[in-house]
Amino acid sequence: MHEWALAESVIKTVLKVAEENSIDKVTEVRIRIGEMQQLEHDVFKSALLCLKPDELKDAEFIVEIAKTKLRCGVCNHEWLFQKEGFEEDVLESIHFLPEVSHAYIKCPICGSPDFEIIEGRGIWVESVKGVRGSDRP
Repeated sequence: MHEWALAESVIKTVLKVAEENSIDKVTEVRIRIGEMQQLEHDVFKSALLCLKPDELKDAEFIVEIAKTKLRCGVCNHEWLFQKEGFEEDVLESIHFLPEVSHAYIKCPICGSPDFEIIEGRGIWVESVKGVRGSDRP
């Protein structure tokens, strides 16, 4: 399960950011996951909690979903992907293999299936908040 490997990478990134910014106590970590990222969100969240080291024991992990933005390769129109109107099995297919989305999604302006996903894939640490040693009384 790559959710565990991704959770481990996120934790390493958070620890590195905390060290680079002299944060002694991390209080909040905001993570964004693209809605087309091939990831089981519940498994990922569980992995974060299980793998969280003592240095992050008080940190709240906030996971947000980034909407998918598409750009037509024919007319350059940009639009947000809308899940509504798609059968559950189609959404599952797109979730596990986003490349099949071209068989189901068309540009709302020109009808072309030629588009690129410009936002909504991947996973990243949006922010790390905490207390620096110099911030303490």
